Amino acid sequence: MKKLMMLLAFAGLTTVASAQEAEYPTLKHQIVTNNFWGNWFIDLGVDHLSSYSDSEHGLGLKKNPFWTGRRNWGADLSIGKWATPVFGMRIKGQANWATTVAYNCDASQLPTYNQYSISVQPMVSLVNLFAGYKPGRIYNGSLYAGFGFLHNTSMSKNMSMICDLGYLNTFNVTKRFHINLDIYVRAGEAGMDGFESDVKHTPRVFKSRDLQVGFSAGVGVNLGKVGWTNAPDVDAIMAMNQAQLDALDASLADAEAENARLKAQIANHKCKGEEIVKTVTEFATTNASVFFNINSTRVASKKDLVNVKELAELAKSKNAKVVVTGYADSKTGSAARNQTLSQGRAETVANELVKMGVSRDNIEIVAKGGVADLEPYTYNRRATVTLK
Repeated sequence: MKKLMMLLAFAGLTTVASAQEAEYPTLKHQIVTNNFWGNWFIDLGVDHLSSYSDSEHGLGLKKNPFWTGRRNWGADLSIGKWATPVFGMRIKGQANWATTVAYNCDASQLPTYNQYSISVQPMVSLVNLFAGYKPGRIYNGSLYAGFGFLHNTSMSKNMSMICDLGYLNTFNVTKRFHINLDIYVRAGEAGMDGFESDVKHTPRVFKSRDLQVGFSAGVGVNLGKVGWTNAPDVDAIMAMNQAQLDALDASLADAEAENARLKAQIANHKCKGEEIVKTVTEFATTNASVFFNINSTRVASKKDLVNVKELAELAKSKNAKVVVTGYADSKTGSAARNQTLSQGRAETVANELVKMGVSRDNIEIVAKGGVADLEPYTYNRRATVTLK
């Protein structure tokens, strides 16, 4: 009789205790950071650069950055890392042809020179800052400011300090590959272009600096682990677990009430032998459910196999047929993918039954694909075991 009570208790707990889902609520603006080697990137670009000299004021030269006398070309290479979805840093090196725009003459007569620069640039992703981190997002826009040094090759000792301010547009083509459009402005010391004016511009700071405005278009590669995992919402998880505990307590209370009723029947000699047989038979046809995580055919919790073990023992003792039915939730994934998942989940449980001693010839596998039988919908990611 004690074994009968245990079987009834197991039957009452099947649909509640087995429905633990490994997907937890997460926080929108908090993430779990990855290790040092994650979220590195390398970018390579082609630059269009326009120069503005501190010595050109009063010469009436065209201000258009695309004027032939100003614009030149070059290339850049950047190596950086995102420490979080919002904050990152990169080191950017550039090699450009540039023009000394300090003479009122034809554009073709303006002297040119080669320049090499390197700067350290902290970055802030405005998209992730205001919209929150989202895996797989195509566009990311980042504001950056940095400082470094520039060398003018026309003057062997001309090493100038520079400050950069810019906006980096990143378009993710794949997880590893992206394209960039970088728009920036640079301020350097007067004479950075090899020509320093004698005129003092103290009242207006930027008039006493050489300026460069440019943009870079290029490609990049992401290195190491890409992306972050959102931090779990502890409050939401505790509330969810409490609801599951309440449901489990209610199921236990029902099982205890049924046990008390059966004991009372036995004590009053009202429980006939055929009723006991009927009760055991009804249990034998009860489903045992095994649950899975999203897009997975691995059992989420080995605890789910406890009830399967009970049915496996009954199947072996009676040499009975066992039907294993796999399901997926219809709210996620395509119909084809859900059919594959349900088949894989059923086969996973069938393999567990074989390990428990059930003959493979006595196991029938059914794949139902995506369904919406249970609420919440995540509970449909399961496989059931029934004696035939």
